[in-house]
Amino acid sequence: MQRLLDIVFSGVALLVLSPLLVPIAIALRLSGEGEVFYVQQRIGQGGRLFGLYKFATMLKDSPNLGTGTVTVKHDPRVLPMGRFLRKTKLNELPQLLNIFKGDMSVIGPRPQTKRCFDAFPASSQAEIIKVRPGLSGVGSIVFRDEEDLMHASAEPERFYDDVIMPYKGRLEEWYVANRGLWTYLRCIVVTAWVVLVPASNAMWRVFRGLPVPPQELVAAGGAQGAATPIAQ
Repeated sequence: MQRLLDIVFSGVALLVLSPLLVPIAIALRLSGEGEVFYVQQRIGQGGRLFGLYKFATMLKDSPNLGTGTVTVKHDPRVLPMGRFLRKTKLNELPQLLNIFKGDMSVIGPRPQTKRCFDAFPASSQAEIIKVRPGLSGVGSIVFRDEEDLMHASAEPERFYDDVIMPYKGRLEEWYVANRGLWTYLRCIVVTAWVVLVPASNAMWRVFRGLPVPPQELVAAGGAQGAATPIAQ
């Protein structure tokens, strides 16, 4: 049922959003480095690599510059138009093609590069690869301000590896253990809601029983609405 819904949702979305996608593609072709799409290898179901589509928002050689595949707020590798696309998440829309093809689902653990996937604890890695990765999901919603958190840290890479990824791994493990049509539909609704109301703590009210965030993350302002978790 989830795969059927993935095909329907992604197919309809591609048709409905085509008046937006085409102008973005033209604007990218005429600006920056002239690239429209960026295809990056990510780890998918079963640990297999697949090419994830995004609108091009960074310099072509960005994986070999600065912080590599980890992006921080105000990253100098991001192109001018790319900042707008990343802020509004419009750069993620080409992944509707990945969903339609079957590489991804609408909802699931966010697909990671090998460097980022390796930052997950081994127990989280083993669970995450059991399902298709998603355009959105529990971890993506909780960490929708990930770049801001890293920018605020004096040691962004350490904070990413030692705080963000272990907790995000626990969130993704929770999703795998609780996956189902009801979880899938609720994640879609909450994703739409937090796009409209970024400061909302709806995630913690809708999904009871989420892992409690570490104190260092809460102190940094992450996991909105979970300073006193209502999801015990």
